[in-house]
Order: sequence, then C-alpha cells, then structure tokens
Amino acid sequence: MKQTTIVAIVLGLLVIVSSIQAFQLSKLKEKVTSGQLSLESSSGSSSGNVNVASGAGKTSALPDNIKNLPAMVGGC
Repeated sequence: MKQTTIVAIVLGLLVIVSSIQAFQLSKLKEKVTSGQLSLESSSGSSSGNVNVASGAGKTSALPDNIKNLPAMVGGC
C-alpha cells in the first residue's frame, strides 16, 4: 500500500472519530442546558447525574492526601 493511502485512511478515521465526539458533546450540552442532567455537589452516584463541586460559597474539607502539598509546584 502506498504511504499516501495509509495517511489518507488514518486522517479519515480521525475526522470520523472527532465528528462523533463533537456530536456526543453537543448532545451532552443540550441535556445540561435543558435540565435533564443535573449538576450537584459530589454524592458519588452514577445514576445519570453529573457531580460537580461548585465554588459558590461552599467549602469542603480537603482529603488527607492533598493537605501536605506545597503551595506552588514548579514555576517561580
């Protein structure tokens, strides 16, 4: 097989996969905006609700494994 044919096939597959992902993302966005998918603070369930911790005045205790992290990792 020619190298250009292989590149064209791989490029075509990448376009197809990215199109499918864009379609799935648009459907997910529609579900969130229509209220079919609720955004709640963490509850650990997988019953169709997306659990997102909102920073609107809510504070939560840090897990033990990240309490001892330095204030800055890398950088200046």
